[in-house]
Amino acid sequence: MTNQDRISGPLLDRIDIQIEVAAMPPDELARAADGEPTASIAARVAAAYARQLKRQRSSNQRLSTHGIDRHCKLDAAGGAVLRESMQHFHWSARAYHRILKVARTVADLGGERDIGVEHVKEAIQFRRGLRER
Repeated sequence: MTNQDRISGPLLDRIDIQIEVAAMPPDELARAADGEPTASIAARVAAAYARQLKRQRSSNQRLSTHGIDRHCKLDAAGGAVLRESMQHFHWSARAYHRILKVARTVADLGGERDIGVEHVKEAIQFRRGLRER
């Protein structure tokens, strides 16, 4: 039994982003990181948060069901991808709303006004991490 198997489904359903992170060998940890600098990530996050406040006066995390309906609308392609994943993985309504909020955040981080199918797919990937293997 793995650690994630000890978490009940209803509790896990309340976690927005679920990704598995593999252990890294010590030699790899000791090497210099080659990723994006923290300052540029922080600036992108601050800009996304400012977009959220301007658009809806709250963070995406705090959106009510009404707020999700208003600010997390999907086009036909995004809606089809999400419906297909919902059926395939047997996700709950709670999971559906959480995916919409994460997709909205992914779009905000990319500076996009609308949620595109690529944002929905990325949000779905963040949801698939623990139980759907």
